[in-house]
Amino acid sequence: MTTSKTKTLVRSDVCSLNELIVPYSCGGARGKLSLDEGWPRQWATSWVIGDGEVAWPVRRLGSVPVLSSRPVRKFTWRARQGHRPGLQFVVSTGRHHAFESLEEQRLLLALDFHDASEVLPQPFRLDFDHAMGRGQHIPDFLAVMPGGVVLFDVRPGDRIEDDDRLKFDAAAEVAASCGWQYVAVTGWRQHVYNVLDHLSSQRRPLKDQLNLQRELISQVDQEPVCFGELVDRTSLPALTLADRSNIRLMSDVAAVNCSDAKFGCHAGESQTVK
Repeated sequence: MTTSKTKTLVRSDVCSLNELIVPYSCGGARGKLSLDEGWPRQWATSWVIGDGEVAWPVRRLGSVPVLSSRPVRKFTWRARQGHRPGLQFVVSTGRHHAFESLEEQRLLLALDFHDASEVLPQPFRLDFDHAMGRGQHIPDFLAVMPGGVVLFDVRPGDRIEDDDRLKFDAAAEVAASCGWQYVAVTGWRQHVYNVLDHLSSQRRPLKDQLNLQRELISQVDQEPVCFGELVDRTSLPALTLADRSNIRLMSDVAAVNCSDAKFGCHAGESQTVK
């Protein structure tokens, strides 16, 4: 029998990015955009290429040398700012990429697992027309993926306002006009980011400098032990629990019974390691 819970499972080896994020439907503000017959000539994009800024009408967007461009807006770091920028290393591109928030950092991590060959932050500035006048929008990322080019905006779902919906719909129209995909990332499905973060930490060999894994194995070789008690028996319980590779070791070698399928268990729970 197939249960409703089984239907929601996503196989990590075949899933697409759209299956990992919280769905967001564009089009709610499309009626406010000026999309008459000549809109691709009237709407314009601005790119930074070389030492200068170059304007391209939307109708010629396909001819932009995307891989030669630079961010149209510089990133800033200062004390007490409202967001948290930084640099995220992406293995699939082989270099660091800038992000302006933790939500954007999470998207970069997900793009790494989807083999993005190039990721451009703040790729261009879009000038578009709508019922109230003229608007501007800078999408967050432009990524070259195995299936084509994808334009991204990142904003938590509970912080999306009417102005954001208008900009997202404008970006979606521009992307569709030149054969790109458009995705607005408003959140992640349950457990997705924790799983990606854990898998990311395992991409490089980690040394057990304190021999905690040896302590864990020696304990379960003697008798079945509840997981919380097992952690407490080690010389450094706090570090044992903090290192998820130890939890993974117990899952692989000793069959931890996590009935709720959570990614890892916490000390004090009643699962038994045999």
